[in-house]
Amino acid sequence: MESMPYPATLEARADLCRDVIRSAGELVLKGFHGETTRSYSMKGPQDFLTVTDAASEAHIRGLLSAHFPDDSFFGEEGGGDIAERVWVVDPVDGTANFARGIPHFCISIAYVENGRTEIGAIYNPALNELYFARRGEGATRNGLPIKVAQTERFDAASIEMGWSTRVPNATYLDVVKNLLDMGTNVRRAGSGALALAYVADGRSDGYIELHMNSWDCLAGLLLVSEAGGAVCPFLDIGSLEGGGPVLAAGAGLAQGVSKASNIPLASAQAQDRQLATTAWS
Repeated sequence: MESMPYPATLEARADLCRDVIRSAGELVLKGFHGETTRSYSMKGPQDFLTVTDAASEAHIRGLLSAHFPDDSFFGEEGGGDIAERVWVVDPVDGTANFARGIPHFCISIAYVENGRTEIGAIYNPALNELYFARRGEGATRNGLPIKVAQTERFDAASIEMGWSTRVPNATYLDVVKNLLDMGTNVRRAGSGALALAYVADGRSDGYIELHMNSWDCLAGLLLVSEAGGAVCPFLDIGSLEGGGPVLAAGAGLAQGVSKASNIPLASAQAQDRQLATTAWS
């Protein structure tokens, strides 16, 4: 990969993104099966760190910088700069699962240009499942098109909800109660990025997190919108630097999920444009 030329185009960046996330997946999978799996430190309450997180981010940063040195980089572990063209990276999302030997974790890479996410990739190397989207071109898993679930009844819905120390527990529990009162099954699997990919793939009906970092959600939000789902306007109500609330759901449940969580949906006009570009024949 180091010697392969990538021209300065969006298509080339998409090709590079797929190549880089798979190579990082090989590194992460070796860490998962190796001795480092059970060795971790704590960055904060319920915030795990392993040596694989840092190694994966360094690997991704190095490859992206080698091919597009003028693009900026913003990662969970090392931070970085945010410019007009920026790669936003979580080198291992679901580190608590990773550290305990649970194969529910992923790498998340998003490419943002002029304030808009253009490319999103989420890869679970333990299952060899690569989710990928380019704006306006639909979403795929391992190259095959995916769509959000068509669920319309809350008593048939499963919605995942992430938890954040930045939000009071009482607020979190209020939203859980609202969902349960509607008849929804509420679950939490420990990887917000992968949860968003599962919404795009129809494996979950929705995902809510009252505060989420940009490296965890940008790729997944693009996946959901490109798979025909409804999402919040993350970069309007939050920011790349500070994060914000996240909502993603199938169209049939989106309004109810928004009401239960008090997180707005992107405008109807924007959703209509996204749905129009992702209709599969």
